Amino acid sequence: MTEKLRVIPLGGLGEIGRNMMLLEYGDDIIVVDVGLMFPEEEMLGVDLVIPDFSYLRDHKDKLRAVFLTHGHEDHVGALPYFRREFNAPIYSTKLTDGLIRVKLQEHRLLQDSETHVITPGEVITAGIFEVEFFTVAHSIPDACGLIIRTPLGLLVHTGDFKLDHTPVMDQHTDLIRLAQVGAEGCLLLMADSTYAEQEGYTPSEQLVGEALRTILVNAPGRVIVATFASLISRVQLLVDAAVFTGRKIFVTGRSMIDNVAMARQLGYINAPEGVIIGVEEMRNTPASKLVVITTGSQGEPTSALTRMANGDHRHITISKGDTIVLSSSPVPGNETAVYRNVDNLFRLGADVLYNRISNIHVRGHASREELKIIQGLLQPEYFVPIHGEYRHLVVHARLAESVGVPQGNAFVLTDGDVLEIDEESAWIGDRVPASYVYVDGLGIGDVDQHILRDRAHLSTDGVVVVMVAVDKQTGKLERPAEVLARGFVDVEDREDLLDQTRRVAAKALEGVEHYAEFGDINSRIRDAVSKFLYDETRRRPMVLTVTVEV
Repeated sequence: MTEKLRVIPLGGLGEIGRNMMLLEYGDDIIVVDVGLMFPEEEMLGVDLVIPDFSYLRDHKDKLRAVFLTHGHEDHVGALPYFRREFNAPIYSTKLTDGLIRVKLQEHRLLQDSETHVITPGEVITAGIFEVEFFTVAHSIPDACGLIIRTPLGLLVHTGDFKLDHTPVMDQHTDLIRLAQVGAEGCLLLMADSTYAEQEGYTPSEQLVGEALRTILVNAPGRVIVATFASLISRVQLLVDAAVFTGRKIFVTGRSMIDNVAMARQLGYINAPEGVIIGVEEMRNTPASKLVVITTGSQGEPTSALTRMANGDHRHITISKGDTIVLSSSPVPGNETAVYRNVDNLFRLGADVLYNRISNIHVRGHASREELKIIQGLLQPEYFVPIHGEYRHLVVHARLAESVGVPQGNAFVLTDGDVLEIDEESAWIGDRVPASYVYVDGLGIGDVDQHILRDRAHLSTDGVVVVMVAVDKQTGKLERPAEVLARGFVDVEDREDLLDQTRRVAAKALEGVEHYAEFGDINSRIRDAVSKFLYDETRRRPMVLTVTVEV
């Protein structure tokens, strides 16, 4: 009996971000990507969301290697948290390696990490798996997909990709290599679904270059461009446009400064001497001759652009005549923060160009016609749509079946589902843990749904604290209860309500025997006060009780 191949997504299927896939065969497991997700609006106080490593923790001895498709946060951002527990070799292309080294260095994990730079076409053996990287066009250089040879056949994982025939850094999707895989026989295709709803083809990144050049030519004053710190190709477009228009470039935002320095060192950003300048030179450069590249395109609270919008950036004060360009689309959940910044920048007198009114960003993902081309080249026996919300996965699975994947062989998985494949067939088997793990400050995984529910509760109706002192012998109140309210009612205006609350708390303890448990006393008070406050205000504040024996 041959072993089964198990395909186990831990993130990225049913959501945008947090991409992580395990492939397991016998005693070997390899990992593809270890990404993070930015918190959604209801995840109050949460900094980041990362995959659940529980299954891998239980099968640590099987882990052979980690393969990273490209350097975006949703594919590599959780690596520092992963590395604290697992020390497998990490394989990626040159720029991706540079980006993760910056990240691991920041978390003081680089020294003990085993990272390897590979070139497309190179084959790495990891246990029973043989893994080959192939180039794809995406919105970051050195993006790759993976061809994975297993005892059952060839697997293809596209990573994030599109078909760009005029890419900025001459990186095309390697259709020739994919056609060769198709000719040999593709067992399973796992393909990017982010834009499976979009008809036609995705526009080329060159369109953004032309738009940015036009903006720099026509802008009367300083141009400030906000984009993702990992969008190295966008930075190169800005360098080219600045050289063309005779402008200097100032880079701000910690992650942007680190990534640009690393990309220049590795040769991914080519800027003539003197084009990228420091703070002092920036201050002496006329506004009409300056471009600022910054972080903050997603409205992050501590980012450089948000500081500019709030008027508290160390080096840059927004003024009339400035042109601000948001060269990205808001990640779902970030819209409110992004448009708050846009409003504030307009208030400061700047002209703001953003995705809804200007063509200054193109997607890095394949649209429907491109997805059909990949299906046609590979003609896989089985298909799993990856990277996308649930509707994207369903739409992509139907698309695959419409162009040749046998009926019933396109599997829509969500995080934690396990696809099992043997020599005869494929089926969805058991599930593994794949819940959200929240990073909040220094805590990893110590915030759960109950805590978030409490935070939501506090944020909507506030909190009322009832403090009572009871006699140790009799269990009776020693003195009137004290009541504190925060975020519930104005204490000065509703002193009568707090007085009534004290009386309700005292009444709740009438008849309590002296041996009553603290838990019983607290629950009596909480239930009585909660009911009273709801009857009086139609609000449900969180009621906390503090009982002291005297």
